[in-house]
Amino acid sequence: MRVYEGSDIRNVGLVGHGNSGKTTLAAGMLFAAGVTNRLTRVDEGNTVTDFDEEEIQRKITISTAIACLEWNKKKLNLLDTPGFNIFINDTKAALVAADAALVVVDGVAGVEVQTEKVWAFAEEFHLPRALVINKLDRERASFERALESIHSVFGRSAVPIQLPVGSERDFSGVVDLVRMKAYSYAAGGDGKGTEGAIPGALAEEARKAHEALVEMVAEGNDQLMEEFFDKGTLSPENIVEGLRQAVRERRLYPVLCASALNNAGTDLILDFLAEYFPAPVARGPNKGVSNGQEVERPVSSSEPVSVYVFKTVADPFAGRLSYFKVYSGVLKNDANLVNGRNSSTERLSHIGSLQGKTILPVTELHAGDIGAVAKLKDTLTGDTLYDKAAPIEYPAVKLPEPSIAYAIEAKSRQDEDRMGNAVQRILEEDKSLRFYRDPQTKEFLLAGSGQQHVEVVVSRLKKRYGVDVTLKSPKIPYRETIRGRADVQGRHKKQTGGHGQFGDCRIRMEPLERGRNFEFVNEIFGGAIPKQYIPAVEKGILEAAEKGYLAGYPMVDFKVTLYDGSYHDVDSNELSFKLAGRKAFKAAMETAKPALLEPIMNVEIQAPVEFAGDLMGDLNGRRGRISGMETKGSTQILRAQVPMAEMLNYQNDLISMTQGRASFSMEFDHYDFVPPAQAEKVIAAAKAAREGVEEEEE
Repeated sequence: MRVYEGSDIRNVGLVGHGNSGKTTLAAGMLFAAGVTNRLTRVDEGNTVTDFDEEEIQRKITISTAIACLEWNKKKLNLLDTPGFNIFINDTKAALVAADAALVVVDGVAGVEVQTEKVWAFAEEFHLPRALVINKLDRERASFERALESIHSVFGRSAVPIQLPVGSERDFSGVVDLVRMKAYSYAAGGDGKGTEGAIPGALAEEARKAHEALVEMVAEGNDQLMEEFFDKGTLSPENIVEGLRQAVRERRLYPVLCASALNNAGTDLILDFLAEYFPAPVARGPNKGVSNGQEVERPVSSSEPVSVYVFKTVADPFAGRLSYFKVYSGVLKNDANLVNGRNSSTERLSHIGSLQGKTILPVTELHAGDIGAVAKLKDTLTGDTLYDKAAPIEYPAVKLPEPSIAYAIEAKSRQDEDRMGNAVQRILEEDKSLRFYRDPQTKEFLLAGSGQQHVEVVVSRLKKRYGVDVTLKSPKIPYRETIRGRADVQGRHKKQTGGHGQFGDCRIRMEPLERGRNFEFVNEIFGGAIPKQYIPAVEKGILEAAEKGYLAGYPMVDFKVTLYDGSYHDVDSNELSFKLAGRKAFKAAMETAKPALLEPIMNVEIQAPVEFAGDLMGDLNGRRGRISGMETKGSTQILRAQVPMAEMLNYQNDLISMTQGRASFSMEFDHYDFVPPAQAEKVIAAAKAAREGVEEEEE
């Protein structure tokens, strides 16, 4: 791979709903460009960009992969991103490296839920976009119907620049509405069309579509509008230049058509990417922080070198592999750069361009290019590397918090010893995962975007690192509290042969507002309890509260006032008053109306509008409270507050209710009282578990 200037580079994110054909389209492009010698297929497991074992087995894209090709004297870096909702965070993390997005739409299904989500990602990064209506050779595929769904969701600025020749199994070519030429493709060909005249049956439709395109191109440009009013049309070169400008300004989103599986239309898509999408140097400066000040640095080879690491891959053999984009300067092989996060120096040996899992060696990479390097010591996703003479840090992409957690347990002692390190390696690779120990339940929890996401991690632990673990639904972190007040005495007295034990305290207990946890007030006057013993009373109460009263869950949101007591000059000590505090706590709980609290989650669901009624009914059945509804195009957004206990298996239920077309996110909001019927079940289960433990100990 030769070295390219930033003006001759195109970084294109291939995005879209799962199964829309992004990976197949990337394979077709690589074949048309001569990178591969045959058209590889997802179902055969031999595509360049789906190379991970899990991807080959599941036949879906799980993690963003990058492939490069040369076309019309331009270098195209293709970012093949995931389209299924549980892996969609990886798409967002990778789009920071793209300069434009090619949105792939299924010619049968049209715009789907994740199509809208990736469109929103592209909008967030201010990326120019185009759409490809793919799979037009499929049964029930319809360019017109798919275009209608695009217009209903994304508006009329999505304008066709191509029309299909034929439909379904008769799809055989593409009409270019800019140059008014037709291109036909042989089945199983090399992806390069044969130019010819527009078929007579399509001539009138093509003329009208051409006129509509010309009008849309002229609309946002005063000079072109004048030409359009004078001549009623635009010259071919002005159509091209006007469309290029409209794409880069995000005024128009061209719509193309293809069959990636048969490689029909692929060459015209490559032409479009090279001709109309912007080079990284044309997209303006990147914002960062230098010495505490916000700064902008142009994407230019003449600037000091700075590199942003947007993805890390943990390879058990090659070690850590870092994907990066050169934001400024020229990165040369063996360069020494500073990591902005930890100030360590990294040597970038053997940099290269990415071709799936292969790194193609290069001597240097210019501003705007994407590359990879292995075995950086201290650099992770989101880090900036820079020339020490010109420090700068670029902001990392913020990803949503995981929506669901599972308890993870090593199957053997050997697995337990290796689990922490192996999980840490995978966390470096996937920033949307969390791994932590619940301080209450003492379980190790692995949190991700969904059940399949976590299952993929478990599979990778075994295949890559030989660590065998099991997944379980996590224990619900219930809490206990009180609804009433109590005024009690706690008295501990024990007489032995020598010194005895004596501690006596009187306390008032009352509830606090939710979230206040615990408050201890000392109202002892006149030395009824010596000062040195008062902390022991508080400690005894806290120790008892940690073990709960109803079901063994920690007690929260209560206030204790110590107002009286007595002591013995000889027999009193700290232990005695701590035990007195415990007895006072237990006595208070008998009359203070103890109650169970459960975590309530904020849940947001995105689903096609037609499923809204079923989803609302299901949430009501889960004791959920609908807090908001919003419609965006064909997508319904439901917001609700639902007890965590009702959401443990929601991922699978949501898939079955919506045919896998919905996604959800969930985060903790607050604790609330458990209804009596559910509380009885929780208390009974806790009692049974305790009795089981006691029997085992006996």
